[in-house]
Amino acid sequence: MITTVRSPEDLSAVAAKAALDLEGATAQQILTWASDEFGDGLAVTASMQDTVLTHLAARVRPGIDVLFLETGYHFVETIGTADAVQAVYDVNLRRLLPLQTVAEQDAQYGPALFSRNPDLCCALRKVAPLDAAMKGYNAWATGLRRSESASRANTPVVAFDAKRGKVKVAPLATWSDDDVDRYIVANNVLVNPLLSPEYPSIGCEPCTRRVAAGQDSRAGRWAGLSKTECGLHS
Repeated sequence: MITTVRSPEDLSAVAAKAALDLEGATAQQILTWASDEFGDGLAVTASMQDTVLTHLAARVRPGIDVLFLETGYHFVETIGTADAVQAVYDVNLRRLLPLQTVAEQDAQYGPALFSRNPDLCCALRKVAPLDAAMKGYNAWATGLRRSESASRANTPVVAFDAKRGKVKVAPLATWSDDDVDRYIVANNVLVNPLLSPEYPSIGCEPCTRRVAAGQDSRAGRWAGLSKTECGLHS
């Protein structure tokens, strides 16, 4: 992790230029630019659904910091995927913990906060830990893709994350599901064992459901609620 953080004004200008320059670039070119521009000030976030972005980042910048949010509610398969990444890939996996354990959160807010106030649960167990960790970086890379949902259809390959004052990089923004599948097969990439047509998007276990044929890939996340994002990207 770095100790010198660049100003939001500087990073905003860098992001605006890169968004134009890199729109037609490949994922590897985008990551290479980010690595050259930010060095150890670049981190990668990983949900451990698939590890395509982590695999790419390890190739571009061996030893790169990979941030994984240990929410306390993950499927055992997700934790197993994180363990495998730590063992196999040339990355520095940082497991970010919420301030409270699940038991401590239950004691303060009542049991199953995720079912009564999922926005607050996500804020406590995902957003706050990432915000705290990001203070030590200038930029972060995410696996967001435009094809995942309508809410992500306009995802830029590079943007300024005004909320955190950082540059946000989405090297896979233009990739289709087929692009992801081809990369996984060609490179023997680690994949969460749950990932399937029934589970095309994997989050915390209590808030992830199977999806029906033809549904949006994120339809199984917070099913039955208007909520579509955890708050990390909004």
